[in-house]
Amino acid sequence: MDYRKDAPEIIRNFLNYHENIVGHSRRTVDEYYLDLRTFFRFLKLDKGLVPRGTPLEDISINDIDLDFVKSVTLSDVYDYLGYMSRDRVKNQNAGDPEYGLNAASRARKVSTIRSFYKYLTLKTHQLDANPIQDLDSPKIMKSLPRYLSLSESERLLDSVDGNNKERDYCILTIFLNCGLRISELVGLNLTDVRADHLRVLGKGSKERVVYINDAVADAINDYLNVRKTLAPLSEKALFLSARRERISKSTVHALVKKHLGAAGLDETKYSAHKLRHTAATLMLHNGVDVRTLQELLGHEHLNTTEIYTHVENEGLREAALLSPLAGHKKAEKPAESDKPDDLNEE
Repeated sequence: MDYRKDAPEIIRNFLNYHENIVGHSRRTVDEYYLDLRTFFRFLKLDKGLVPRGTPLEDISINDIDLDFVKSVTLSDVYDYLGYMSRDRVKNQNAGDPEYGLNAASRARKVSTIRSFYKYLTLKTHQLDANPIQDLDSPKIMKSLPRYLSLSESERLLDSVDGNNKERDYCILTIFLNCGLRISELVGLNLTDVRADHLRVLGKGSKERVVYINDAVADAINDYLNVRKTLAPLSEKALFLSARRERISKSTVHALVKKHLGAAGLDETKYSAHKLRHTAATLMLHNGVDVRTLQELLGHEHLNTTEIYTHVENEGLREAALLSPLAGHKKAEKPAESDKPDDLNEE
């Protein structure tokens, strides 16, 4: 869906800058637009520029221009954040809606608004001064990410069985050893698999090299031996669904939950993303340098550019070898007759 077709020029140029110059993904840029659209819809309603009682979703922002943008004050933004914290529906499609966005959601919207005004002030110089320069962001309570222990990770890997066991074991092994995002994993192609590394396309279409250890290499080889018998319709994709097409994120989420349950782990507490946290935490606990780990995970926001420019590829290779799961071998199981796959693939 093209959310931006009704965007005014001043916002459309901002979005184009982030997509084509900064290199943010289309999904991220669409989220920027949705944040700005809601913000300016609220301001038009709050300032009496549309009839009172008009549903926010019915308000057009295609008349927003530089003069309107320039007139916005800090008080306007804080009024908007107050609306977000008290009156905004959390889930528009919920049958019994809850109201009020949490601090993290409001902080993201503040970040979008800040970025928009910084662009107009420092990049295009359409504004002489930034009217919201002193805008504060909602305080977010930080919590440690949940992750599996080493023994729980091994239990998860040892529990994999049934149809697609080679594929699922390979996916879990990559998550736990390489810390890939789910979007990066489903996007892997056969040509991205090399002898000692994976070529990964991360956020903002940024490529990086992720070195693999023996456990990952063995899991990939075992899966490829099965995959070549599937006569896939989609030849490029590394991981295939039951329909022989590129596996979807929803299928990966489902298989992770399935195997967590089979391992006796609480699938309500863990997810594919928690396996990424697990990989990072276990490597950090076993001696991987934090700066190396940040590059390994493909984090976009860096404290300093220097942190990454001085990390050599050998450091990334060592990070893969230092994973405590690097030597884990798939447990041999007695042969069983094929069982129907209880996983809803698509």
